[in-house]
Amino acid sequence: MRDICCGVCGNEVEPGLRRCPFCESELELVAVGQIALHKIINLKQGMPTVEQALARLDRELEQARLEQRRVLTLIHGYGSSGAGGIIRQEVRIRLQYLQHRGRISDIVIGEDFSTRSGVGLNLLRRFPVLRQHGDVNRGNLGITLVVL
Repeated sequence: MRDICCGVCGNEVEPGLRRCPFCESELELVAVGQIALHKIINLKQGMPTVEQALARLDRELEQARLEQRRVLTLIHGYGSSGAGGIIRQEVRIRLQYLQHRGRISDIVIGEDFSTRSGVGLNLLRRFPVLRQHGDVNRGNLGITLVVL
């Protein structure tokens, strides 16, 4: 029975391994339950302005780091017109900037969160717990997943 997990990606691993089979890092083991791997953050809740949504994004990223989260699902919506909302666009621009600066590791847009796409499939291999995510294979334009 597995009762330890990788301290880098948070996945449960078999005892005695030297490398994590999910993230391939050298194992720094922690007890299961010490890491809450995934968190869902609704940035569009309360119909915020773009500035408010971005400020919440920054706060939530910092809080997730403190909580030692590994993956965040950001719900930013797609816009009421169906043409793509400004919050979605600005959140993704901010995430690309943060990735470029080394503050986040990876970004998987909802459209690519699939068992059939390269980046989505890689994310699911790295974090198998996400296979139970409600948006796998849905092509959800209103979410983005972030790996810290």
